[in-house]
Amino acid sequence: MFDKILIANRGEIALRILRAAKELGIATVAVHSTADADAMHVKLADESVCIGPPAARDSYLNIPALLAACEITGAEAVHPGYGFLSENARFAEICEDHNIAFIGPSAEHIRLMGDKIEAKRTARRLGIPCVPGSEGGVTDDAEAMKIARDIGFPVLVKAAAGGGGRGMKVARTPADLEHALATARAEAKAAFGDDAVYLEKFLEKPRHIEVQVLGDGQGNAIHLGERDCSLQRRHQKVWEESPSPALNDAQRSEIGETVARAMRDLRYSGAGTIEFLYENGEFYFIEMNTRIQVEHPVSEMITGIDLVNEQIKVAAGGQLTLDQSEVRFNGHAIECRVNAEHPATFRPSPGRISYYHPPGGLGVRVDSAVYQGYVIPPYYDSLVGKLIVHGRTRTEAMMRLRRALDEFIVDGIETTLPLFRTLVRNHDIQNGDYDIHWLEKFLANGGMGPA
Repeated sequence: MFDKILIANRGEIALRILRAAKELGIATVAVHSTADADAMHVKLADESVCIGPPAARDSYLNIPALLAACEITGAEAVHPGYGFLSENARFAEICEDHNIAFIGPSAEHIRLMGDKIEAKRTARRLGIPCVPGSEGGVTDDAEAMKIARDIGFPVLVKAAAGGGGRGMKVARTPADLEHALATARAEAKAAFGDDAVYLEKFLEKPRHIEVQVLGDGQGNAIHLGERDCSLQRRHQKVWEESPSPALNDAQRSEIGETVARAMRDLRYSGAGTIEFLYENGEFYFIEMNTRIQVEHPVSEMITGIDLVNEQIKVAAGGQLTLDQSEVRFNGHAIECRVNAEHPATFRPSPGRISYYHPPGGLGVRVDSAVYQGYVIPPYYDSLVGKLIVHGRTRTEAMMRLRRALDEFIVDGIETTLPLFRTLVRNHDIQNGDYDIHWLEKFLANGGMGPA
């Protein structure tokens, strides 16, 4: 086991990693920009190192500064969390070259799954169901038109690199396709430096279902069930729950074992998430995230398995201590991502938190690194914290969530708490009757009132 881990991240995920390390008896090193000098993970870590000014490119994305921090403190391993360098294959390689363990999958697997075209090819080879579409990148408009006609309109034009909804355009008719291709290529080039695009069948009312996996790189892998992340705005997840209200036990067992078997064949190491669109009883692979996910607490709540703890042990060379038959699913969990944003316009709202009171009680968890008096800086993600609830049934979890949201107070800034207080009382949400387009339609129709 490692003696000391450097946490190459900030905010709630840095604190989450710190807590897991401490429970394993591992010393922690926090890195921070000058804007994060008063951050909670910095206060609680055994050591801390300032790695640069506020801009992420000069601090949290500054690989030489991170390596220097490892050398100064004697850290043997780096946990990248999510975002920043967590899916940067070159960073994983550089760590390995400097005899620093990267707590995550191999650089090879990060690179493979980071290219969506190669990821799709690999998924097909491993027996994972995929969305009908082009076999690879499409550079010729005439070829794109032929493929689109073969799979049937509407089609989705997607950037091969990157994510977050950039470089993604819908063409509903042949007349739309030329413009969609040009726009997607331009956005992809500007955002990712790569204008490669590919085509997929556009599904009208799919749900976003993802399967959590753990592997040890030695041929062992398990799944921890699925999460339903269909409530999204601009392709960004807002609300996640497990199990999905849309699946039955046979479906979740089948897709879970399909994914776990694929990860065994791939000899995948660490935590990973395979994401699908789901419509009319069919699953369609869209991508794999080779890191811990923002919404990982949902899986932890229904299985009792500490995913970050398992990441660390596997990276230290350990085998998985659980096989699939030992994974027990218990009850229902829901997570709400509370952001420092206006609840209707989603305008960022950085600033000082004048009063902070998180909810508590049975089955309530709050993953947050803020505190009363903390100043949310304008330079990074606007996440205030994640409210996660667990109940024996979905109904119990929903009632617990309603109660917890009413207790949650964050003053001094605007937050999305009012949005969740509205959603938890909505008839469609209570019935689990929603898809990936539901939230945007709800907001467009004035669901939150005047902006």
